[in-house]
Amino acid sequence: MSTPDPSEMSRRQQMVATYQMTKRTDPRIGLWLLGAFVLGAAVGYALFTLLPGSGVLSLVLAIVGALMLGLLATVVLFGRRAQKSAYDQMEGQIGGGARALSTLRRGWKTDQMIAFNKQQDMVHRVVGPPGIVLVGEGNPNRLRGLMAAEERRHARVASEVPIHQVLVGDGEGQVPLRKLVKHVSKLGKSVKGQELTDLLSRLRAIDANRSNLPIPKGPVPTSMKGMRGQMRGR
Repeated sequence: MSTPDPSEMSRRQQMVATYQMTKRTDPRIGLWLLGAFVLGAAVGYALFTLLPGSGVLSLVLAIVGALMLGLLATVVLFGRRAQKSAYDQMEGQIGGGARALSTLRRGWKTDQMIAFNKQQDMVHRVVGPPGIVLVGEGNPNRLRGLMAAEERRHARVASEVPIHQVLVGDGEGQVPLRKLVKHVSKLGKSVKGQELTDLLSRLRAIDANRSNLPIPKGPVPTSMKGMRGQMRGR
C-alpha cells in the first residue's frame, strides 16, 4: 500500500503522521507532551484564579485558562520536538538538504537536484529574496567544480542577481542541516516582487536544457509539505 501524499491528508492525519514519525527517534514524546500539558494547565489555572471575581464564573474561567495554556504548551513543545526529530532522520540521508529546503515559507522556490554526478553529489537551487542560492550536498571537493559550473551557467542569464553558494555539512565553512533553512533565510533581501518573477522566467531557459538529464540512482527526497508547520518550530 502506497504512502499517502501529505498534501492530500487532513490536518488530523498530518498530526498523527508527524507524531508517528517523531516517536521513531523520540520514543518518550508522549510523556513529554503530557508533562507540557499538565505544567501549562497548572500555570494557566493559577493565573486565572488571580483574576477578580468569585464563585462559578471564576472557576469556569480558571478551567478554560488551564485548558488553553495546557494545549498551547503541548503544541509548542510538539512542534519543536517534531522539528528536531525530522532533522535527526534526515541527517546523513541523500537529499536531506532538499527536504529541509522544502519547508521554506511562501516567496521561495526550491528546485531539487538541478545538477548531480554519478557519486550522488548534488546541487539544489533556491530562488528568493537573497537572489539565487546554490545548495550543495555531498563531497566538498567534488562539489566545488559542480557548484562553480552552476554559478557560471546562472550568471549568464542573471548577471545582476547575487548568487550564493552553500555547502551542507558539519565541516569548516559548511552549514549544518538543521541550520540550513535559517541560514538561507538570512542571506539578505536583494530581489523583490516583479524582479523575482522576471528572474524565475529567465531561469526557465536554463532548466529547459536539463529535461533529458538522467535521474541519479538512489532514493529521491520526498515532500515534507505536510510537516512544514511542525518543522518550522512554532
